[in-house]
Amino acid sequence: MASQKAFGWAARDTSAVLSPFDFSRRTTGDEDVTFKVLYCGICHSDLHFIKNEWGNANYPAVPGHELVGIVTEVGKNVENIKEGDRVGVGCIVGSCRKCDNCSSHLENYCPEMKGTYGSTYYDGTKTYGGYSDIFVVDQHFIVRIPDNMPLDSTAPLLCAGITVYSPLKYYGLDKPGLHIGVVGLGGLGHMAVKFAKAFGAKVTVISTSPNKKDEALTRLGADFFLVSRDTEQMQAAMGTMDGIIDTVSASHALVPLIGLLKYHGKVILVGAPEKPFELSAFPLLTGRKTVAGSTIGGIKETQEMIDFAAKHDIKADIEVIPMDYVNTAMERMLKSDVRYRFVIDIANTLKSA
Repeated sequence: MASQKAFGWAARDTSAVLSPFDFSRRTTGDEDVTFKVLYCGICHSDLHFIKNEWGNANYPAVPGHELVGIVTEVGKNVENIKEGDRVGVGCIVGSCRKCDNCSSHLENYCPEMKGTYGSTYYDGTKTYGGYSDIFVVDQHFIVRIPDNMPLDSTAPLLCAGITVYSPLKYYGLDKPGLHIGVVGLGGLGHMAVKFAKAFGAKVTVISTSPNKKDEALTRLGADFFLVSRDTEQMQAAMGTMDGIIDTVSASHALVPLIGLLKYHGKVILVGAPEKPFELSAFPLLTGRKTVAGSTIGGIKETQEMIDFAAKHDIKADIEVIPMDYVNTAMERMLKSDVRYRFVIDIANTLKSA
């Protein structure tokens, strides 16, 4: 199969150290869009993957599934996308397009979904992510970026944004006047606060860190702040929330969060702790409460989320970094030392040897 040269940074083993890497991508097919990558966000999933913490890494591994750029070429069957357009790609680059999930615009739940990195594509090649200079993708999986959105701070919406937007919508937590809790104030949590506020909700941030209070209330516009380790604060807030978006991937207790819910309330998990939760039935039975999960969103909903963000001026809080800082950024991300998403300036700092 014909290919074109590409350049990026890859991890070679579980040390997860990223370094320059020459590789190839397919040439632009009839249904394909090729674009120059300008920015790519760093998601915690990138680090999980290159360290093989989920057991599915294949090396060399080029991570990155929050990428945005400018179209340089389109295939002959591509519609409504042209050279020069501002586009992005999130976590998905392929799905079967035939199953019930795909027919319902839920490509993210397709059994044959192809991830932006670490998957084997339909032509047998490995998928490489957005820490690279160019990207080629089927037009179906392209997200259009409105002109009023800055590309750098829009990139994280393609994973972090849709990950919180989708459950807020699906579980009916997008109605004005509801009281929504957000557990954790990182890349996902800060986006959950912004979207919930844009939906007209009253928002409480729930965190183990008292020093995040000012950040949550002043910078992000949350209405209340709860320290989850403060039993008096948690007790006072019992039974007050309609829903909770739990973004935390570290091990933590669910039962105190369930206690914060009103009857019929929902705790939605979007983080993925390694260890199983401990959960007895009674906290759920008393009040007909729900613990549920959600992961990213389909392409149609991702476009809807981007358009909503453009209308309401929602963007990620970011720290833009050069490509050669990426390994330090990974170390800092592990310590939660970022407000709130690193974004790599691919266009200006990715230099081939």
